[in-house]
Amino acid sequence: MTKSRLSTRISLRWPPEPAFENTDTLVLSVDSWYVDLRVDRATGAIDWAIAGERLQDKDSTEVLFTHELDSRNSFGVADCGSFSALPNGDDLEVGVMPRHDLPGSPVRDYEEVWRGLLFRRADASDGVSFVLEAGGDVQMDEGEEKEIVRTFIGAIWGTYIVLRQRQTLARHVGEAKTVIRSGGEVSAKREDFVRGVGFQVKYSIGPEADELPAQSDVEGLLKDGGMAPGNKVVVRGEEYVVRGLEDLRGETEQYFELSTDGPFDG
Repeated sequence: MTKSRLSTRISLRWPPEPAFENTDTLVLSVDSWYVDLRVDRATGAIDWAIAGERLQDKDSTEVLFTHELDSRNSFGVADCGSFSALPNGDDLEVGVMPRHDLPGSPVRDYEEVWRGLLFRRADASDGVSFVLEAGGDVQMDEGEEKEIVRTFIGAIWGTYIVLRQRQTLARHVGEAKTVIRSGGEVSAKREDFVRGVGFQVKYSIGPEADELPAQSDVEGLLKDGGMAPGNKVVVRGEEYVVRGLEDLRGETEQYFELSTDGPFDG
């Protein structure tokens, strides 16, 4: 089985209100790391952009999502959902989270329906999926604050997303762990492979969108074959850590059912 997953949200519901969907959402998951971009369909602005780890105990239906990057600054809020399969093959996620469309962002029950998407074929990267992170490995002294730039790059075959956020980190006196105190506006880019054309930019949003690495900037990493989980690689002069990696090149026939230029609901 592949360790990568590409999914879109079909609906969001705040019980007892009816379900709706106002975003174009695409989530890339590789190993235990994910990159999640949700764009408001009406405005073209970021509805929510998050990235981090997807943690799940064996045989459990509950999944905990860490927010290492978060456009809503919900860094200290527990994000845990319970998943179950629906008869049509979609996944139902239930849990509690802040409702940001209401004053004070009260925590409310929610229901989200997710659908797995087929992977897009792209000649340069068929079979390769990865998540890279820059700016995450920071050493700090007690009582210190530091401003950093956090960037996540996620790719699954012919789908590519990059998110960037400037953050203020703090290590409180007596604490061993560094926490994210605040985050700035997130910049995002999404590219999709179109057969006969190549990778095309679908979204380029935020103050630093033009400076974000493009899919073409990571092609050399795929060709060199030097990536491995935990290794450091350089993209446009910036150092990234390989957080998640799956390389199925040479085995793509086994996963042909995942590879298509057909329905792609993103």
